[in-house]
Amino acid sequence: MIEHLHPRIIENKDWATALFVLTFAVVAMTKSAYETRFTEFSKLIFSDKYAKIYRDNSHMKSSFTVGLFFVQVISFAFFIQLTMNIFGQASKTDWILFIQIATFLLYFILAKYLIEKIVAASFNIDDFVELFNLQKVTYRTYIGVLILPINAILFYYDNIPTIVPFAIIGISLCISLYSYFISIKTYQNVIIGKLFYFILYLCALEIAPYYFLYYWITKGSA
Repeated sequence: MIEHLHPRIIENKDWATALFVLTFAVVAMTKSAYETRFTEFSKLIFSDKYAKIYRDNSHMKSSFTVGLFFVQVISFAFFIQLTMNIFGQASKTDWILFIQIATFLLYFILAKYLIEKIVAASFNIDDFVELFNLQKVTYRTYIGVLILPINAILFYYDNIPTIVPFAIIGISLCISLYSYFISIKTYQNVIIGKLFYFILYLCALEIAPYYFLYYWITKGSA
Protein backbone atom coordinates (compact mmCIF):
# COMPACT_ATOMS: atom_id res chain seq x y z
CA MET A 1 0.00 0.00 0.00
CA ILE A 2 1.25 3.39 -0.92
CA GLU A 3 1.23 5.69 2.08
CA HIS A 4 0.07 9.26 1.90
CA LEU A 5 2.77 11.33 0.31
CA HIS A 6 3.44 14.81 1.58
CA PRO A 7 4.89 17.22 -0.95
CA ARG A 8 8.35 18.40 0.01
CA ILE A 9 8.45 22.19 0.16
CA ILE A 10 11.76 23.51 -1.08
CA GLU A 11 12.47 27.12 -0.36
CA ASN A 12 13.83 28.98 -3.33
CA LYS A 13 16.99 30.79 -2.28
CA ASP A 14 18.44 31.25 -5.76
CA TRP A 15 17.25 34.85 -6.07
CA ALA A 16 18.93 35.76 -2.78
CA THR A 17 22.17 34.01 -3.77
CA ALA A 18 22.21 35.92 -7.06
CA LEU A 19 21.65 39.22 -5.24
CA PHE A 20 24.39 38.51 -2.71
CA VAL A 21 26.81 37.66 -5.53
CA LEU A 22 25.81 40.83 -7.39
CA THR A 23 26.19 43.13 -4.39
CA PHE A 24 29.55 41.62 -3.39
CA ALA A 25 30.64 42.06 -7.01
CA VAL A 26 29.64 45.74 -6.91
CA VAL A 27 31.66 46.21 -3.71
CA ALA A 28 34.66 44.44 -5.29
CA MET A 29 34.46 46.52 -8.48
CA THR A 30 34.12 49.74 -6.47
CA LYS A 31 37.12 48.79 -4.38
CA SER A 32 39.12 48.04 -7.54
CA ALA A 33 38.13 51.28 -9.28
CA TYR A 34 38.59 53.51 -6.20
CA GLU A 35 41.25 51.64 -4.24
CA THR A 36 42.58 54.58 -2.22
CA ARG A 37 39.14 56.02 -1.55
CA PHE A 38 37.70 52.66 -0.55
CA THR A 39 40.59 52.09 1.84
CA GLU A 40 39.84 55.37 3.61
CA PHE A 41 36.12 54.56 3.50
CA SER A 42 36.72 51.21 5.25
CA LYS A 43 38.39 53.09 8.14
CA LEU A 44 35.44 55.44 8.57
CA ILE A 45 34.48 54.26 12.04
CA PHE A 46 38.03 54.72 13.31
CA SER A 47 38.97 57.94 11.53
CA ASP A 48 37.21 61.00 10.09
CA LYS A 49 39.90 61.39 7.40
CA TYR A 50 37.54 60.16 4.68
CA ALA A 51 34.85 62.64 5.74
CA LYS A 52 37.37 65.48 5.58
CA ILE A 53 38.84 64.52 2.20
CA TYR A 54 35.59 63.74 0.38
CA ARG A 55 33.42 66.50 1.83
CA ASP A 56 32.66 68.27 -1.44
CA ASN A 57 29.03 67.76 -2.51
CA SER A 58 30.15 66.81 -6.04
CA HIS A 59 30.96 63.37 -4.59
CA MET A 60 27.24 62.80 -3.94
CA LYS A 61 26.65 61.79 -7.57
CA SER A 62 29.92 59.94 -8.20
CA SER A 63 29.89 56.31 -9.35
CA PHE A 64 31.46 55.39 -6.00
CA THR A 65 28.48 56.78 -4.07
CA VAL A 66 25.85 55.52 -6.53
CA GLY A 67 27.30 51.99 -6.65
CA LEU A 68 27.47 51.65 -2.88
CA PHE A 69 24.00 53.23 -2.56
CA PHE A 70 22.68 50.22 -4.51
CA VAL A 71 24.52 47.93 -2.08
CA GLN A 72 23.09 49.89 0.84
CA VAL A 73 19.46 49.47 -0.27
CA ILE A 74 19.88 45.75 -0.94
CA SER A 75 21.66 45.21 2.39
CA PHE A 76 19.06 47.08 4.45
CA ALA A 77 16.20 45.32 2.66
CA PHE A 78 17.74 41.93 3.46
CA PHE A 79 18.27 42.91 7.08
CA ILE A 80 14.65 44.07 7.50
CA GLN A 81 13.29 40.88 5.96
CA LEU A 82 15.63 38.68 8.00
CA THR A 83 14.60 40.51 11.17
CA MET A 84 10.94 39.96 10.31
CA ASN A 85 11.72 36.28 9.75
CA ILE A 86 13.54 35.94 13.09
CA PHE A 87 10.46 37.34 14.85
CA GLY A 88 8.12 35.09 12.86
CA GLN A 89 6.53 37.87 10.83
CA ALA A 90 7.64 36.82 7.34
CA SER A 91 9.55 34.28 5.30
CA LYS A 92 13.15 35.15 4.47
CA THR A 93 12.82 33.45 1.06
CA ASP A 94 9.83 35.53 -0.05
CA TRP A 95 11.30 37.43 -3.01
CA ILE A 96 8.12 39.43 -3.58
CA LEU A 97 8.30 40.78 -0.03
CA PHE A 98 11.97 41.61 -0.60
CA ILE A 99 11.10 43.65 -3.70
CA GLN A 100 8.41 45.48 -1.74
CA ILE A 101 10.82 46.31 1.10
CA ALA A 102 13.62 47.39 -1.25
CA THR A 103 11.21 49.55 -3.28
CA PHE A 104 9.83 51.17 -0.14
CA LEU A 105 13.35 51.90 1.13
CA LEU A 106 14.36 53.39 -2.20
CA TYR A 107 11.33 55.68 -2.38
CA PHE A 108 11.62 56.60 1.29
CA ILE A 109 15.28 57.64 0.98
CA LEU A 110 14.80 59.52 -2.29
CA ALA A 111 11.60 61.25 -1.14
CA LYS A 112 13.28 62.29 2.11
CA TYR A 113 16.24 63.64 0.15
CA LEU A 114 14.02 65.70 -2.17
CA ILE A 115 12.00 67.10 0.74
CA GLU A 116 15.24 68.03 2.49
CA LYS A 117 16.37 69.97 -0.59
CA ILE A 118 13.06 71.86 -0.68
CA VAL A 119 13.22 72.69 3.03
CA ALA A 120 16.89 73.67 2.70
CA ALA A 121 16.03 76.07 -0.10
CA SER A 122 13.25 77.57 2.03
CA PHE A 123 15.63 78.06 4.97
CA ASN A 124 18.43 79.24 2.68
CA ILE A 125 20.82 76.57 3.95
CA ASP A 126 21.28 74.66 0.68
CA ASP A 127 25.06 74.34 0.82
CA PHE A 128 25.08 73.12 4.41
CA VAL A 129 22.34 70.54 3.82
CA GLU A 130 24.18 69.19 0.76
CA LEU A 131 27.31 68.67 2.83
CA PHE A 132 25.31 67.28 5.75
CA ASN A 133 23.52 64.85 3.42
CA LEU A 134 26.83 63.65 2.00
CA GLN A 135 28.02 62.88 5.52
CA LYS A 136 24.81 60.97 6.31
CA VAL A 137 24.91 59.03 3.05
CA THR A 138 28.54 58.12 3.67
CA TYR A 139 27.93 56.67 7.14
CA ARG A 140 24.64 55.03 6.15
CA THR A 141 26.42 53.38 3.22
CA TYR A 142 29.17 52.26 5.58
CA ILE A 143 26.58 50.55 7.79
CA GLY A 144 24.99 48.90 4.74
CA VAL A 145 28.33 47.50 3.52
CA LEU A 146 29.22 46.44 7.06
CA ILE A 147 26.09 44.34 7.60
CA LEU A 148 26.04 42.85 4.08
CA PRO A 149 28.22 39.80 4.94
CA ILE A 150 26.26 39.42 8.19
CA ASN A 151 23.06 39.28 6.14
CA ALA A 152 24.57 36.57 3.95
CA ILE A 153 25.43 34.47 7.01
CA LEU A 154 22.04 34.98 8.68
CA PHE A 155 20.16 34.12 5.49
CA TYR A 156 21.61 30.63 5.26
CA TYR A 157 21.19 29.80 8.93
CA ASP A 158 18.03 29.01 10.84
CA ASN A 159 17.10 29.54 14.48
CA ILE A 160 18.92 32.84 14.82
CA PRO A 161 18.62 34.27 18.39
CA THR A 162 16.52 37.42 18.63
CA ILE A 163 19.42 39.21 20.31
CA VAL A 164 21.31 39.25 16.98
CA PRO A 165 19.14 41.82 15.15
CA PHE A 166 18.93 43.93 18.31
CA ALA A 167 22.73 43.94 18.56
CA ILE A 168 23.07 44.94 14.89
CA ILE A 169 20.50 47.72 15.28
CA GLY A 170 22.26 48.96 18.42
CA ILE A 171 25.65 49.09 16.71
CA SER A 172 24.11 50.80 13.68
CA LEU A 173 22.50 53.44 15.89
CA CYS A 174 25.83 54.08 17.60
CA ILE A 175 27.52 54.58 14.23
CA SER A 176 24.70 56.91 13.14
CA LEU A 177 25.00 58.99 16.30
CA TYR A 178 28.75 59.12 15.78
CA SER A 179 28.15 60.41 12.23
CA TYR A 180 25.97 63.23 13.60
CA PHE A 181 28.68 64.11 16.09
CA ILE A 182 31.28 64.26 13.33
CA SER A 183 28.98 66.34 11.12
CA ILE A 184 28.21 68.83 13.89
CA LYS A 185 31.90 69.03 14.77
CA THR A 186 32.90 69.56 11.14
CA TYR A 187 30.27 72.20 10.36
CA GLN A 188 29.92 73.81 13.78
CA ASN A 189 30.63 77.32 12.47
CA VAL A 190 27.83 77.05 9.91
CA ILE A 191 25.47 75.46 12.45
CA ILE A 192 26.04 78.17 15.06
CA GLY A 193 25.26 80.84 12.48
CA LYS A 194 21.96 79.16 11.59
CA LEU A 195 21.19 77.28 14.78
CA PHE A 196 17.41 77.89 14.72
CA TYR A 197 17.04 76.52 11.19
CA PHE A 198 19.30 73.58 12.00
CA ILE A 199 17.10 72.60 14.97
CA LEU A 200 13.98 72.85 12.81
CA TYR A 201 15.72 70.77 10.16
CA LEU A 202 16.61 68.05 12.67
CA CYS A 203 13.11 67.91 14.15
CA ALA A 204 11.27 67.98 10.83
CA LEU A 205 13.49 65.77 8.70
CA GLU A 206 15.77 63.74 10.95
CA ILE A 207 13.49 62.77 13.84
CA ALA A 208 9.86 63.01 12.67
CA PRO A 209 10.10 60.71 9.57
CA TYR A 210 11.68 57.86 11.52
CA TYR A 211 9.24 58.30 14.41
CA PHE A 212 6.22 58.08 12.10
CA LEU A 213 7.80 55.15 10.26
CA TYR A 214 8.31 53.31 13.56
CA TYR A 215 4.75 54.14 14.63
CA TRP A 216 3.35 52.92 11.30
CA ILE A 217 5.29 49.63 11.43
CA THR A 218 4.45 48.88 15.07
CA LYS A 219 0.79 49.79 14.60
CA GLY A 220 0.57 47.68 11.45
CA SER A 221 2.05 44.63 13.17
CA ALA A 222 -0.12 45.00 16.26
